[in-house]
Amino acid sequence: MNLSNKQKQYLKGLAHVIKPVVQLGNNGLTEGVLAEIESAINHHELIKVKIPTDDKEEKALIIDAIVRETGAIKVNAIGHVLVLFKQSDEKKVELPKR
Repeated sequence: MNLSNKQKQYLKGLAHVIKPVVQLGNNGLTEGVLAEIESAINHHELIKVKIPTDDKEEKALIIDAIVRETGAIKVNAIGHVLVLFKQSDEKKVELPKR
């Protein structure tokens, strides 16, 4: 699923008011953290994940791994916060038309 710029902007607006539901710890991206992200994204569709690292390359690798493993779409990444979207069968978040 690809999102248009209009849809991404809409999701960014929705994500602005939500708090991160998952935060990576000192152990980084573990199976438990991935399972928690998967669970949260299946329940909420739009979530924020906090990635507390200052290394840009490491952060990019973590983001790529999360997107690959969960099948979610990266909406935005600013600072230490990643916004993910994955539409469920229930379609809780109604996207605007392209």
